[in-house]
Amino acid sequence: MARVLVALGGNALSRPSERGTMAGQLASVRRSSGYIAEMIAAGNEVVISHGNGPQVGNILLQNELARESVASMPLDACGAESEGLIGYMIQQSLGNELRRRGLRHEVVTVVTQTVVDPDDPAFVRPTKPVGGFVTAEEALRRIRESGEAWAEDSGRGWRRVVPSPKPLAIVEAPTIAKLLALGTVVVAAGGGGVPVYYRDDSELAGVEAVIDKDLAAARLAQQLAVQVLLILTDVAGVALAYGRPEQRFLGDVTLGELEGLFRRGEFPAGSMGPKVVAAIGFLRNGGDRAVICSLDDALAGLAGEAGTQIRRDNLRSRAASAA
Repeated sequence: MARVLVALGGNALSRPSERGTMAGQLASVRRSSGYIAEMIAAGNEVVISHGNGPQVGNILLQNELARESVASMPLDACGAESEGLIGYMIQQSLGNELRRRGLRHEVVTVVTQTVVDPDDPAFVRPTKPVGGFVTAEEALRRIRESGEAWAEDSGRGWRRVVPSPKPLAIVEAPTIAKLLALGTVVVAAGGGGVPVYYRDDSELAGVEAVIDKDLAAARLAQQLAVQVLLILTDVAGVALAYGRPEQRFLGDVTLGELEGLFRRGEFPAGSMGPKVVAAIGFLRNGGDRAVICSLDDALAGLAGEAGTQIRRDNLRSRAASAA
């Protein structure tokens, strides 16, 4: 059995065809919770992280629509709101699943602060789109009035873009470790966590940014000495030549092999790139195995029987020698 960090992708929280209703999101979370409950029932120690793209986008839209009636909240506060919303759904659904199996594990959500460098180059060149689409006229008005950054998005309209700095540390990691030692299932680093930085007076302050959820999950996994990072997404695994006729999914690969493919430019930043970078960083910092697979293959992926299985080179060599 192992300590596992399960990184849930957007398909684990809502379907593209849904309108984002509470009932629809709960149905998706219940499906994911069934798989996670099985992992816990098998004796694994589980930490859960998750995305928040649709949810935080909706919160930003609600801010915009109600700006004449109530004060709008900054992006870091909206991220914290989404952590609470999604954490509540996971706590409730997973808790119910565990009780059905006769398991008494507590499930708690920790609203997580993720430390970033205020001098990160990402703050100079915002690239991460958030929220809904607007017309060019509306985007230009927002740029003039608020100083926000907006960009045209593939002919679909204009979207706000914000910095996406690298995660340096998870502030609450020591507390999460104590909860795990008590047998608690912890939901943390949702949506990458709330981005914060240390001011000159050593106090923490929030910053308007969005942290990549998989990179934050890998950083948390490192701080918690997790053995397996299980990244669940909407495809079967990591593919070469993705979307082209010669597409081929990777099965078992070593860290060195994956790094070589990444340097060749096989994994674009807009698709599988961040997941691959997260897996590489996790293994480079002491993790045993990273898995990238579909949500429905979660149990098989954890067992090493599905998805892309990535190990440090020495671990794979050791396994081959033992065989």
